[in-house]
Amino acid sequence: MVKVIEYLLHPDHFLFDDNVDRDKALEAITSSLKTNDLTISVQANGTVWLLPANGEFVSTSFEEIPTERVITFKPSVFQVPAKKLNEKLISVMMPFNAGFNGTYSAVTRVADYMSLECKRADDIWDNSTFIQDIFDLIFCSKVVVVDFTGKNPNVMYETGIAHTLGKTVIPITQSLDDIPSDLGHHRALKYYPNEEGLRNLSNDLYKRLQFIYKQNT
Repeated sequence: MVKVIEYLLHPDHFLFDDNVDRDKALEAITSSLKTNDLTISVQANGTVWLLPANGEFVSTSFEEIPTERVITFKPSVFQVPAKKLNEKLISVMMPFNAGFNGTYSAVTRVADYMSLECKRADDIWDNSTFIQDIFDLIFCSKVVVVDFTGKNPNVMYETGIAHTLGKTVIPITQSLDDIPSDLGHHRALKYYPNEEGLRNLSNDLYKRLQFIYKQNT
């Protein structure tokens, strides 16, 4: 139903027809959607998205807004950034030490090949606190790659943020034993931190990203 409404309100359907008024159509649909706690957001190119009436749908794990119950919330620790979802942005959550530089390069290599953007929190400095930069980065990302190697507590925390925001999360690790039992049901890409292992990681990640982005084409 969501796709039908977005299709019917596409600006192309109102061209060269003096018998229809798109503004009135938008107003009527917006009014009727209120009973289902939905609203319409008109994009810069004239197309419309259906969104929750009391918030912005930032989840990337769904191609459209689910018809079942959707919650909205206001974080108390973070500020919700005045930024939009970047469909091409992949964020990487991993320990910040030189031992993971090769891993990060393996991820950025794939992103560059696919004409996508790839960032870690240390690539940006937009806020006065580091954790706010991390939240902003996850909030705006379509895909979040998390490296569980070494059971880093910061990565665990950031994974929780990504899951709560409904992001598409890709776990990677050098050891499956490093994945917490609560997350054991999530399939992870295991890799070895050597030249061949990192090359295999790039190949496996490429296949996964291909599948994710094909779903949205």
